[in-house]
Amino acid sequence: MKDKKLLFVTQFEGLWFDALQSLMDLRKAGFNHTVFLHVIERDKVAMHRGKGYLKDEEVKLREMANVRFIDWAESLFEQGMEVGAYIVVGNPLPKIISTAAEENVDLIVTGRHKQGKLEELYGGSETLEILERTSTPVLVYKYMLPSGKVNERPFERPLLTMDWSPASEKAVQYLLSFKNVLKKVVAVHVINEKEFKSTSAMEIQSLRKENKQKLEEVCSRFEKEGIEAESHLYVGSTFEQIEKAASEREATMIVAGTTGKSPLKEIFLGSVATRLTKDSMLPTLLVPASVKL
Repeated sequence: MKDKKLLFVTQFEGLWFDALQSLMDLRKAGFNHTVFLHVIERDKVAMHRGKGYLKDEEVKLREMANVRFIDWAESLFEQGMEVGAYIVVGNPLPKIISTAAEENVDLIVTGRHKQGKLEELYGGSETLEILERTSTPVLVYKYMLPSGKVNERPFERPLLTMDWSPASEKAVQYLLSFKNVLKKVVAVHVINEKEFKSTSAMEIQSLRKENKQKLEEVCSRFEKEGIEAESHLYVGSTFEQIEKAASEREATMIVAGTTGKSPLKEIFLGSVATRLTKDSMLPTLLVPASVKL
C-alpha cells in the first residue's frame, strides 16, 4: 500500500486538533503523511489608511499558527506520522489548490466556510471550485455531531449516494480504497418523482427493480472486500431524502460523486453537492469524476 497524503486546511475556527485526531484511522488506508495549511487572509494584514501594510500583524499571526502546528506535529510524530506545514498570506481558495498540487495530496480536508449575508447564496461553492480546478477529493469535515460529541470515526459507516453517473462510479472506486477503515457501507439511490413517466404500477415496479439491482451490484463490490453493505431506495427530493437516509441508517458521513461543473452553474441548477456541503450536518466527501485512482 503506497503512502498517501492528507491536506488539512484550518483557519483555527472550525477545525481543531480533535478534528484532526479523529481522522487518524485513515492510517489504515495508507494516509501516513499530513500537510497542514493555514491561510492568513489578506484583508487582515492589508494596507490601511495611515498605517500601510501591517507587517507586525502578519508576523504575529504567523507565529500564532506556527505554535499550534508545532504542538500538533509533535503529537502526530509520536503516532508515526510524517508532517509538513504551510502558513501563507492570500486568498484561501487558490492557496488550497496550489498547495494540493505542490504536495500531490490524495485528500483535502476543509471545514464548512462561514458566509456573510451577501455571500450566503454561494455557500458551498468554494468546495465545488476546488473540485473543478483539481482532481483531488474534498472532505468537508463537520466533525461535531448534533449531539455535541466528536464524530470519532467518520469513515466507519458512510452513506454512499448513487446517481449512476461516471462521477458516482468514481466515488465507489475511491471509497473502496478505504476498505481497511470501513465497517459498513449504505448505498442509496433517490428516485425523483419526475422519473415516473406514468402512473402505471408495472412501470414503477420496473424502475424500482432496475435501481435496486444496480444498488445490489454496488454492495457486492464492498462485500467482496469483507465490508458489510446494504442498499436502500428513496423517493422524493434528492437532498432531503439523502439527509433522511443518513439519519435513519445512522451514517457517519455522506459520500457523493460530483461532475466538476463550474460552481455558478452548479448553484443555479440547485446542485445536490452544494446543498450537502452547505446544509448537511454530516461530513461530506465529494469525489470528482476526474479523480486519479
